[in-house]
Amino acid sequence: MAHTAERPAARARGRLADLAALGTRPGGRRHPLVAAVMVLPLAVLLAVVFGGVEAVITQASSVAGLLGF
Repeated sequence: MAHTAERPAARARGRLADLAALGTRPGGRRHPLVAAVMVLPLAVLLAVVFGGVEAVITQASSVAGLLGF
């Protein structure tokens, strides 16, 4: 009976490993777009929570002014 309970857990670990490997390259590196998609929601959340949105808008408008937009 102990052997039957072990198989679903091993299968679940395999699925989690497959999910974690999503977007990885053969060398083990993740594609930059996949990494950006993973990080951006947390970055947006932190910017909203800590009030960084206004600072980003100010910096973006300054850069746009320097570039002539």
